[in-house]
Amino acid sequence: MLNVIIFGGPGSGKGTQSKLLAEKYQMTHLSTGDLLRAEMEKGSELGRIAKSYTDGGNLVPDEMIIKILAATIDEKKDAKGFIFDGFPRTVAQAEIFDDLLKERGYKLDALFELVTPDEVLIERMLSRAQTSGRADDNPETIRKRVEVYHQQTAPVLDFYKARSMYTPIDGTLSIEGTAQAVADEVAALL
Repeated sequence: MLNVIIFGGPGSGKGTQSKLLAEKYQMTHLSTGDLLRAEMEKGSELGRIAKSYTDGGNLVPDEMIIKILAATIDEKKDAKGFIFDGFPRTVAQAEIFDDLLKERGYKLDALFELVTPDEVLIERMLSRAQTSGRADDNPETIRKRVEVYHQQTAPVLDFYKARSMYTPIDGTLSIEGTAQAVADEVAALL
């Protein structure tokens, strides 16, 4: 079983690359954002609690995200491997995540960072904003998201670098070029 994290700033292509990798290797793609939205749509207890946080503009606490992630991993015991899309976002989450995997007899094999300059991230998100209609896809919010990524999320990279699990991937390539670079790295792990 192969377990990898696809990591990068907002607009780096994490979701796209995770989906492509999942298709190529028949792995299970887990996006915590998608999992949270699914729980909210189901109206589960976890979903209702998570919604109370997001409706108030707050982040869902680590413990809740880990609970949802653990339940999903447990449901998919027959998976050939997992691709964690944009998770963990903090060092605290990374530490809890390591324990969660160990408790289940799994390990993380690699973190692939889609290395993308801020200007490219901002340009991509502004372009996406024109078609998404999302209220949070405006220039000010986009710049703030990139800033928050550097302050809060980027330190996770050091956590995985210290464990020799970090691999940088050029995130400025075409979708296909980036997908090939990721696939080459995965093939080296198999």
